[in-house]
Amino acid sequence: MTLSPITSDPAAACAVYYDGACPVCSREIALYQRLSDGAPDRPAFENIMAEGAALPDGVSRDEALARFHVRLGSGHIVSGAPAFIALWRATPHFRLLGRIASVPPLPWLLEIAYRGFLKLRPLWRKT
Repeated sequence: MTLSPITSDPAAACAVYYDGACPVCSREIALYQRLSDGAPDRPAFENIMAEGAALPDGVSRDEALARFHVRLGSGHIVSGAPAFIALWRATPHFRLLGRIASVPPLPWLLEIAYRGFLKLRPLWRKT
């Protein structure tokens, strides 16, 4: 299993692309938004289900809906567990978790858990 590296400065702004039609996803993103409120390096949040939503460069709508994506401050796009780690590192109350989760083999284990979640996600997603 190959994971995209997390190469950006954790304090750099990032863009988070999420499925607003997924109730679990929306609740989790709302938490990150609340915890990032007022932070100078607050991530940008893009509901890819909203009319006219921007997508990450080089990522189709179907790909964006299939996996969680984050554009790092460097412009690099990561998805799955590396995207969550990048988001945690950019969210004030989750930075320590993001640093810990970056230590191998945790990214690999988190990716396995994320892929398991993806199998259950259609049960919660609104169409």
